[in-house]
Amino acid sequence: PAMTLLQTGHQLAGRPSLGAWLSYGLGSENADLPAFVVMISRPSGPTNAQPLHERMWGAGFLPPRYQGVRFSPGKDPVLYLSDPPGISRERRRGMLDDVAELNRLHAESDADPEISARIDQYELAFRMQRSVPELTDLSGESESVFAAYGPESKKPGTFAANCILARRLAERGVRFVQLYHRGWDQHGSLPSGIRSQCFDTDQPSAALVRDLEQRGLLEDTLVIWGGEFGRTVYSQGTLTATDYGRDHHPRCYSMWLAGGGIRGGTVYGETDDFSYNIVRDPVHVHDLNATVLHLLGISHTALTYRFQGRDYRLTDVHGAVVDGLLV
Repeated sequence: PAMTLLQTGHQLAGRPSLGAWLSYGLGSENADLPAFVVMISRPSGPTNAQPLHERMWGAGFLPPRYQGVRFSPGKDPVLYLSDPPGISRERRRGMLDDVAELNRLHAESDADPEISARIDQYELAFRMQRSVPELTDLSGESESVFAAYGPESKKPGTFAANCILARRLAERGVRFVQLYHRGWDQHGSLPSGIRSQCFDTDQPSAALVRDLEQRGLLEDTLVIWGGEFGRTVYSQGTLTATDYGRDHHPRCYSMWLAGGGIRGGTVYGETDDFSYNIVRDPVHVHDLNATVLHLLGISHTALTYRFQGRDYRLTDVHGAVVDGLLV
């Protein structure tokens, strides 16, 4: 429920994700790439990786065209990107045209919005055959870039390599890029586990912000780094000098934001002396989402979609922009 709340603004499944709302509200700047891309990173060491569900980047009741498109490492970052054996690009184009015509005939009789979404997805998939191979080919990146992002940056599917891809996607006008790095669930073996997690993420995260800034992209790109809840300040399970863990703690936790109109060097909010409860300037998920939409030029109260007789929005009937975070 915590992950679903963070991703969609609601604990129950079925609502659109933040990326889907932004895709719906802003559209795409690049006709050959999705507006919303998802990448799930591969950890460098053993980890207790939490399961992820497609609802985290799903479109919910929005048209399916707004859901996130998952990129995977390997020859085909997107499923069926390559032409099937024995099928030329021209023949595949003809097959898609025939399928589109059948879908259009179906749409005339049924008026089902799912059909138009299906046509759009077929067309985008064909266009991505041209754009994605160039996007995911990192051979043109300089050695200084790989050095900045760290020792894992040349290994496809790692968090470091995905950070480079995130920058390349931003350069090409993709509206929303979601990177997942799992395994932050150290109920035990925390000292070794957190060391491995930080090895994967610390240097690439800093490098991404610096890279965006050096290329003049950070001012127009909002970077958000965080998780769905915090951890207890007290130990859980085995307690020795080398082995202990920490339990879930949803009452307070931290995230950091950079670029995109965020006031740098600002610490917002405060907990008590035990880091157990928030005592000043709490920020709810609805407030965070309202602020994100505001920074991207959208009023969270105006971005609505009518479904089953009423207007829905990402923040529902809640949320307020956190002015203390803004430049």
